[in-house]
Amino acid sequence: MGRLSELRARFKREHVTLDLDDIQGVILRSRPEPYVGAHAMLHVDDAVGGRDFVARLADHVQSAKDWAEDLEAWTGVAVSHEGLKALGVPEASLKSFPLPFQQGMAARALQLVDNGLNAPEHWDEALTPGTCHIALTIYAANQAALDTALTTAKDVLERSSGVTLLATHPFGVDEQNKNPFGFRDSISQPTIAGSGVIPQPGQERTIAAGEFILGENSETGSPLGIPEPAELGRNGTYVVFRKFASRVGAFNDYLASQTTDPDAQHEVAAKMFGRWRSGAPLVLSPDHDDEDLGNDPARRNDFSFKDDPKGMMCPHSSHMRRLNPRDSDLTIMTDVNIKRIIRRSSTYGPSWSPEVTVADDAKEDRGIYFVFISARAFDTIEFMQQEWINGGNFVDLGPERDPIVGNHDDDETDGRFTIPAEPARTRINGITTFNRMAGGEYLFMPSVSALHWIGAQGWVS
Repeated sequence: MGRLSELRARFKREHVTLDLDDIQGVILRSRPEPYVGAHAMLHVDDAVGGRDFVARLADHVQSAKDWAEDLEAWTGVAVSHEGLKALGVPEASLKSFPLPFQQGMAARALQLVDNGLNAPEHWDEALTPGTCHIALTIYAANQAALDTALTTAKDVLERSSGVTLLATHPFGVDEQNKNPFGFRDSISQPTIAGSGVIPQPGQERTIAAGEFILGENSETGSPLGIPEPAELGRNGTYVVFRKFASRVGAFNDYLASQTTDPDAQHEVAAKMFGRWRSGAPLVLSPDHDDEDLGNDPARRNDFSFKDDPKGMMCPHSSHMRRLNPRDSDLTIMTDVNIKRIIRRSSTYGPSWSPEVTVADDAKEDRGIYFVFISARAFDTIEFMQQEWINGGNFVDLGPERDPIVGNHDDDETDGRFTIPAEPARTRINGITTFNRMAGGEYLFMPSVSALHWIGAQGWVS
């Protein structure tokens, strides 16, 4: 059963309470398997021309009305704070946004632990501070559908003035949906209250819609603050957009430095990720990969960490367990439900191969766009970067970092990764930064009506 087929089986329209007609479809719509797509970064040179572009583009942004149904391609649009300013949005509205959004991602490098080679001065030209004003993303089920959507977007751009296309970047994976390191990607997604979908196996309940959609009640029982006026903020959300160049060769070489046995290398990699390459979680299959389990959406996410309190099956420091601790006992108390994110990450470049070496890393364009959606996006990513990714105090591991996405440039633990075992735990060292930050931005994803509001200069009565 494909991802959309599985969603349709759990979708009940009578349970819908959200304004699906106004919410951008990319927020709720999962990527197909396989998928292709493209990111485009644009700069607004002229406010009038920029608003004309937004108005034209808004007609081609699919809402979430039929988000659980088959659709060959869909487009998402998000705008940076500098982009809103360049479009002429009034100062009062600009100041109503959260401070991190106003400052932009590069200015938050300290909070994001974007130092060393991950620092903004090393970012791609199109993603240097303040450059990307509008980010457009197209997801498609096949190349023909993507080509059609790209032709439409190009036509909108050609009919508009005052907007410069900075860069485009294609992405895509086959039906295995593997990330650059050969692991199945984006398995666990939150179920949003009011979206019409019942939770998938392994989830205790839906998450309050206000954790993802502005204007809806959050986990606290009331809405979070929204940008003003309501025509701009309601039914929108925030996006964290971070491009990483994956050092797959360095990862493969590191595994080879630990053991020459290919099966043992797979096991070390699985301990670092928390799942086997098929997507089978270690908690359900601790000793070997299980393709059937990894391919089964009804089972691969149906597990708890309650039966693995010491991390004997899935290490506390593994990438998966760090970014979704579920019901793990945490030393630093955290409401995990308000840290849930909608992942829309996209893999680009050649598929993983065990033959890739560190010498290939500089020659091949391979990596992942880490894209996630949350009404608390900026607080969440900065918390994750500081505590869950680049720290270990929350699981009694001191300064130990995430082995996959941690920034190890200044790692005082010498790239340590702890694997619990009896009678004594194992610690391996020498992990380096396997994902180099290549740029990013904090973005606001307006509702469909807000895109039209911006395009029509809705603040002028």
